[in-house]
Amino acid sequence: MADFTGKVVLITGGAGGIGRETAQQFLDRGANVELWDMDKSAGDKLVKKWSDEGHKVHFEKVDVTDFDAVKDTMNALQDRWGQLDILVNNAGITRDATLKKMSPEEWKQVVDVNLNGVFYCGKTAAEVMREQESGVILNASSVVGVYGNFGQSNYVATKSGVIGLTKTWARELGRKGVRVNAVAPGFIETPMVDTVPDKVLEKLKGQTPLGRLGKPEDIASAYVFLASEQAAFITGTVLQVDGGLVF
Repeated sequence: MADFTGKVVLITGGAGGIGRETAQQFLDRGANVELWDMDKSAGDKLVKKWSDEGHKVHFEKVDVTDFDAVKDTMNALQDRWGQLDILVNNAGITRDATLKKMSPEEWKQVVDVNLNGVFYCGKTAAEVMREQESGVILNASSVVGVYGNFGQSNYVATKSGVIGLTKTWARELGRKGVRVNAVAPGFIETPMVDTVPDKVLEKLKGQTPLGRLGKPEDIASAYVFLASEQAAFITGTVLQVDGGLVF
């Protein structure tokens, strides 16, 4: 099992779903974890639970679409922990509609969180990591960012953009000892798929050789691997964790 004792991990969108499971897996391996999320109630409950279990964990309510807020909170994180070893850029939203029906506001909301938020958090984290000459940035893309998907122009555009950021940052930061990779989940059992009709989910399962939807722990395990020393020579890559999904 990978050991992250003494490492500081920041997870955006960390109060639920994949983010929460990712935090759990890092905590189980000895890491100190900071969660950023807009859901303060959920974040505070997790901090109490994990603190009572003896883990070192901190929560901040942060709007990742606000660069000044991200920068200020990143500075506070550095003051609090003295380092930042791993960033998991996990925060994301959907506002699905076809091109015909999608409003400019729905487009902007998704771009602001899923792309601008990744840039803001990545930029401020990279400043810390460049100074340290070490670190790992892990970005949440999606299998639809590779293949496209009906009714998700905004989401697909952001997740494709995240792949571009990942490959670019890997080139820019590698000589400073910072690795950058992306995980592209398939369809995962989280609240984000709760609005997908059952017949569509069954069709997706049928298109997946493993015959099921993914679980949050499947994605969390990929993040843990890419953050570990076992992945020390992996950077600029996109790891698809999708059960072999065929569109």
